Amino acid sequence: MVTHRRLVASGAAVAALALAAVGCGGGQDGKDAADAARQGQDAPGGQGAGKKPDTARAQARLIGDGSTADTGPQPGAAEAEPLAPGEEPPQFVVFSWDGAGEDGSGLFARFRELGEKYDADMTFFLSGVYLLPEGERARYQPPGRSPGASDIGYLNDQHVADTVEQVAAAWHEGNEIGTHFNGHFCGPEGVASWSADDWSSEIEQAKWMVQNWRTTTGRTDLDPLPFDYTEELIGGRAPCLEGQENLLTAAADAGFRYDSSGNGLQVWPERREGLWDVPLQAVPVPGRSFETLAMDYNFMFNQSGAQSGDPSRHAAWGEEMRGGLMAAFDRAYEGNRAPLIIGNHFENWNGGVYMDAIESVIKDVCPREGVHCVSFRGLVDWLDAQDPAVLEKLRTLGVGERPTGGWRTFLAG
Repeated sequence: MVTHRRLVASGAAVAALALAAVGCGGGQDGKDAADAARQGQDAPGGQGAGKKPDTARAQARLIGDGSTADTGPQPGAAEAEPLAPGEEPPQFVVFSWDGAGEDGSGLFARFRELGEKYDADMTFFLSGVYLLPEGERARYQPPGRSPGASDIGYLNDQHVADTVEQVAAAWHEGNEIGTHFNGHFCGPEGVASWSADDWSSEIEQAKWMVQNWRTTTGRTDLDPLPFDYTEELIGGRAPCLEGQENLLTAAADAGFRYDSSGNGLQVWPERREGLWDVPLQAVPVPGRSFETLAMDYNFMFNQSGAQSGDPSRHAAWGEEMRGGLMAAFDRAYEGNRAPLIIGNHFENWNGGVYMDAIESVIKDVCPREGVHCVSFRGLVDWLDAQDPAVLEKLRTLGVGERPTGGWRTFLAG
């Protein structure tokens, strides 16, 4: 199910925006025929996992049933530094993935490897049900639904194991593991109707599924996930970007540091209920008079509806997404330096052109001077390290607005 919403522009910085499909659908988030066929294929265990040797394994502290372990600080973690007076802010770009399960497509490994090559840390929003075998589905108690209900289904047993290996490798490489929660229920009777208590239940169940996959799968031949999920989990993105108001209350109670369930403009983020509100953003659609959210599904919805369309137009649609993301990058990089937030799914919609577009953008922007491709954790670590007065001043800049007199004057101190 897809929700339609009109983004409202402020001032003259952004033109009229299209009715954008703000949500996630298809495959891992709603399957089409091609995905269903793909689900029947068995992928090699841990396809492309590229798992690094766990040198701290002998010293790891197993947690609970041994599904997770405290292996110490994440490799490559760096301490954020405050801006010096008059210093130009970095251009942050966050690539994030909703659902983040390995279903045999190989896309999880593909983008992990790209991140390693181009120094791009990412956020993988793991759906808890992707670590719960279908035979154990009754353990999931979704608010307002029967036990085991899920609008995205469940992965087969091999793909659950593959997801464990991909998540572990991703964390070792410096990426963040967030949550996309569990059953992905959209619409007025779904997450949009949930109370704060409902969201609290959903958060706790998402944690439980990650922390107890050994119990539910019976697999003792796989290494534990190399992190304490109670410490690792600091944020998420709601299905279809719905229900954020009550989610924020529950997320704050759960100790989250950010939420990316909203939709907004390319401006510097602010706090809501003590959390950094870092929404998906409206970005240009080349050759069109509107903008849409920076997500593969939203571009597809504006091009071919809620499913793949005319193959003869695939290449043009992929180029349209790539051009839109690059236009959004350019106006931030040359303008207000607001972080660019991009969301995607491990999906081959419209022949995989959106995956190719994301790969092209990663290769283009992440090596550039002054650009930092980071996870949400990396971004909020940096925000927390800044003088609040500096952030307040950055928030006065509109979309694409470069400060009058340059950064040296604007942030002189």
